[in-house]
Amino acid sequence: MRVLLVEDDELLGDAVRTHVRRQGHAVDWAMTREAAEASLAAAPYDLVLLDLRLPDGNGIDILKGLRTSRDSTPVIIMTAHDQVSDRIAGLNAGADDYLVKPVDMGELEARMQAVARRYGSQQLPEVTLGTLKIFVAERRVISEEGVDISLSSREWAVLDRLIARRHAIVSKGQLEEALYEFGAEVESNTVEVYVSRLRRKLGKDVIETMRGLGYRIA
Repeated sequence: MRVLLVEDDELLGDAVRTHVRRQGHAVDWAMTREAAEASLAAAPYDLVLLDLRLPDGNGIDILKGLRTSRDSTPVIIMTAHDQVSDRIAGLNAGADDYLVKPVDMGELEARMQAVARRYGSQQLPEVTLGTLKIFVAERRVISEEGVDISLSSREWAVLDRLIARRHAIVSKGQLEEALYEFGAEVESNTVEVYVSRLRRKLGKDVIETMRGLGYRIA
C-alpha cells in the first residue's frame, strides 16, 4: 500500500513511518494540513493515517474534504486518549477507524490490515490465478503442489495493485506510485524488474504486458 501519514509530532511520526515501512508499505509523511492536502492532490493513496490536531488547522477538515469530493480513501484517525469528542467527530465525518495515542505499533498494524481488508484487492480473501492460490489478507501465495511462494514486499505491492484492478490495465506510473513515496529515486526499469521477478516466481503467463499501456493480470 501507499500510505499518507499526517502527524506533526516528529518522534511519533518517525516511529510510525519506520514501522509502516518495515511492513513493506510506501509512506509519505505530511506535518501540516497544507502539506497533507497537497500530497492528496498529487498522488492516490491506499490509506491515510490522520492526526486531527495540526499546527495550521484541524485534520477533520482534510477528512471532510475527501468525503465531500467522494474520495473513499480509507482513513484511520489518531487522537489522544482523552479526546473522545475528536473520535466521535472523526467517525461522523467518515473515518474508517481510530487509534488512541500513544500509538501501539502492534495495534496500528492490526487496524491497518482490518481496514485494508474492506477495500481494494483485500476484499477478496482468496484469488485463483491458474494453479496458484493467493490469500491476499495473509500475503501468501500457494503453488499447485501446496508450497508457499515467497514474495518480497515490493513484489507484493505490484501484485496487490494488479489484483485490485484485475479487470483493468494498470499503467507503469500507477505501479510506481504503489512502490515509492515522494522523494524516492525511481529507476526507469523498476516496474519491469519486479514484473519479471513475479513472472519467474508465479509463471510467465500470470501478468500480461499491454504494450504502450501497462500491465494486467492474465
